[in-house]
Amino acid sequence: MKNQNVKLTALAVVTATAFIACNPLNKMVKRQGEVNYELTPNPVEMHGDSIAISLNGSFPEKYFNKKVSAAITPVIVYGENSESFDVLNIKGEDSEEEGATINYEKGGSFSHSSVIPYKEGMETAVVELRVTGKYKEKTKDLDPRKVADGTMITSKLVMSSDKGIVGADAFKKFTLEDNNVEIHYLVNNSTVRGSEMNDSDVKELKAKLKGWKEDVKMEFNNLAISAYASPEGELSKNDNLANERAMSAAKSLESMLKRAKVEIPENFSAAAGKGEDWNGFKSLMTASDIQDKELILRVLETYQDGAKREEEIKNLAATYTQVAKKVLPELRRAQCNLVMKHHNLTDDEIKALVDSKIDSLDVEQMLYAATLYTDEAKKESIYKSVSSIHASDWRGPNNVGYIYLTQNKLAEAKAEFDKANGLSANNPVIQNNLGVIERLNGNLDAAMEYYNNASGAGAEVAQNKGIINIIKGDYADAVSNYSGVNSFNAALAKLMNGDNAVGSVIDGSDDKDEALAYYLKAVAGARGGDNDMMINNLKTATSKDAALKAKAKGDAEFIKYKDNADFQAAVN
Repeated sequence: MKNQNVKLTALAVVTATAFIACNPLNKMVKRQGEVNYELTPNPVEMHGDSIAISLNGSFPEKYFNKKVSAAITPVIVYGENSESFDVLNIKGEDSEEEGATINYEKGGSFSHSSVIPYKEGMETAVVELRVTGKYKEKTKDLDPRKVADGTMITSKLVMSSDKGIVGADAFKKFTLEDNNVEIHYLVNNSTVRGSEMNDSDVKELKAKLKGWKEDVKMEFNNLAISAYASPEGELSKNDNLANERAMSAAKSLESMLKRAKVEIPENFSAAAGKGEDWNGFKSLMTASDIQDKELILRVLETYQDGAKREEEIKNLAATYTQVAKKVLPELRRAQCNLVMKHHNLTDDEIKALVDSKIDSLDVEQMLYAATLYTDEAKKESIYKSVSSIHASDWRGPNNVGYIYLTQNKLAEAKAEFDKANGLSANNPVIQNNLGVIERLNGNLDAAMEYYNNASGAGAEVAQNKGIINIIKGDYADAVSNYSGVNSFNAALAKLMNGDNAVGSVIDGSDDKDEALAYYLKAVAGARGGDNDMMINNLKTATSKDAALKAKAKGDAEFIKYKDNADFQAAVN
């Protein structure tokens, strides 16, 4: 009995040994160094909120046993944590498992793509492949294989430079006021008659002169005169006649101003003869009640030759006495416009009223007043006055909200923007500002919807969209939205879109002296293989912000330079 047990034990050992010797997984483990793996990008990169990888590999000839299957899992390891990408299943030709088939005799290649969410801490990481082979019911793990470093997170440098928009004032330093009079002439005559200078329009103009002269806010700006001839005489004579009428009208009105003690500067008057007034003739005919006026206009419009047209006008004037009485006399005229410049309150006057009697200012003056101060509290006070005194104007609450936005009081700002939106629904400026609130609260889709409704509000909208584009990894759209803009974010968008030439964009921006601006140029240097650019800018960045030393040490953007002496000197 004892001999029989010994024989059975010996048989079991021999059987197990034979199985182990025949297990193809052992051979695959021994030859695992012959398997080629390539993971791209390397280092891996975060775009949007994700990390995407592409794995390619190949097995040598007579490596992958026909009855073996394997599970290949890319794993990103960061600190004490790890996250697995999707598993790639492969199998031999006779395996009944699921997966892509690898030929035993010829070997074969494979490819695999996967995406995982980015998590904090993954910037310092490695990506390794963990392979488990299976033969019948037996499994065996191959040695983990490092295939990439990780993770480039440069897109996270995007600055929160969201731009709110103030409801602008329409304040004007001055306004130009027209004062029109007409002087009419007798046929073929350019003399200004006394009766014309006593017409109601001229008398009304005379009556205003004294008040204007005494008003310090009123300035005599210029006198513009256009004179015409009625189109029934010879063309050349009518051109001369129109010029003469322009000069006589200017002389008469200038004399009137001098008598009123108005000082007339040189080149005050601009007088021009306009020749025959064919357009005026058509307008008067169209507005008249003259019989057959449509026929008259059609007949006259058929003649392009000036002399022929004049002849027909004469015939019409003789035939239709109403034309000669009602139309032609109105065309023998000089149209005169005395332009007055009405000056608004000066900045000092406005400031004085802000402090003493703000409710005496109109809404445009009040909104303009806020631009005269740099103190945010003063601006806020003025905008609140606008909101109170001119309660129907959306710019009051909108601008109060803008002040709150600059103070990062998001809830208060949103309440004011909502109030403004109630006064002016779908106003592009307000839509932009509501979008900024949503973006800062992390609601990117809602923010973009507001921005899409803010078309026409200003260049700020596109730049606000650019921030979202960078966060989401839509770099081409970000570059487009930052077109023509020099800023840190514009440079970041350009870099992330594959263009390392960001120096001029940063150097031409208001952000050029920021530590992060130099850091970004260092990253661009590293990506472009420009050692001097990388080192010089990294030195400046870390001198401005010592915290960037630690960041640079762990930044995958500089992984190729870890052993570079200049790099070590810049970050230590």
